[in-house]
Amino acid sequence: MAQTNQSAVASPAAKFEVTYETLGQSIKLNAAIVRQYLTKGNGNVTDQEILQFISICKYQQLNPFLNEAYLVKFANNRGGEDNASIIVSKEAFMKRAEGCAEYEGFKAGLILKRGTEVRYEEGEFMLDGDVLLGGWAEVYRSDRKFPYKAMVNLKDYDKGRSTWNAIKCTMIRKVALMHALREAFPTQLGAMYTTEERVPVEDTTYEEVNEQKVLANANQQDLPPEDAAPEAPQPKAEPAPAKTDAAPKSNADLETNKKAAMPSVFDL
Repeated sequence: MAQTNQSAVASPAAKFEVTYETLGQSIKLNAAIVRQYLTKGNGNVTDQEILQFISICKYQQLNPFLNEAYLVKFANNRGGEDNASIIVSKEAFMKRAEGCAEYEGFKAGLILKRGTEVRYEEGEFMLDGDVLLGGWAEVYRSDRKFPYKAMVNLKDYDKGRSTWNAIKCTMIRKVALMHALREAFPTQLGAMYTTEERVPVEDTTYEEVNEQKVLANANQQDLPPEDAAPEAPQPKAEPAPAKTDAAPKSNADLETNKKAAMPSVFDL
């Protein structure tokens, strides 16, 4: 009886299996294979996310066993999970683009600040005094009058991770190229993103943890009860009279001053 109920509630993805050909190699994908070998992160992927991943791999003729694509999902500190992301390698992007008859190549490079001038240099080279601002790329199609251009800001993607610290120029150039390729070939590349384009989930978690610490440490000072009488204001102390170094006057001096202050009859 228990076995019958278990089969009755089995998910549709458990029986879903796809076999397709890519570059002369047969690829078989099902839910068990995706969960065990092709998923990264600490989140639990849903059946819908697995089915979407398998469908994209089949439609785009990707070979996930060659790291052309994999599924990423992380748990967050709010008690839930982020949406799964389908990550595709740069090589898979390039193969898809080169498979299109209209593809005519690309240019890509760095956006640099050299002195007071902003320069768009091709490639990944920069001088010691240059400041790296971002990356740019142009993708050409034979059936378009103008190339597809993309410019990306370094601050949006560089979060201080090890790979970005080591090869910033390579990473930001690659991000710009992926943007331009996806805009040039939306049908072939529209649903695919590379790991360089993905903002790290760890950064969001780090900010959330810091915010929680702030909230946990807030209002730690003991406050008086609401019905307690407010403390009466303390009267301000009057300033002390200024000290003088003059000696006290004698009675004779006081009489002399008093007479001097009285008006004379000749003044009337």
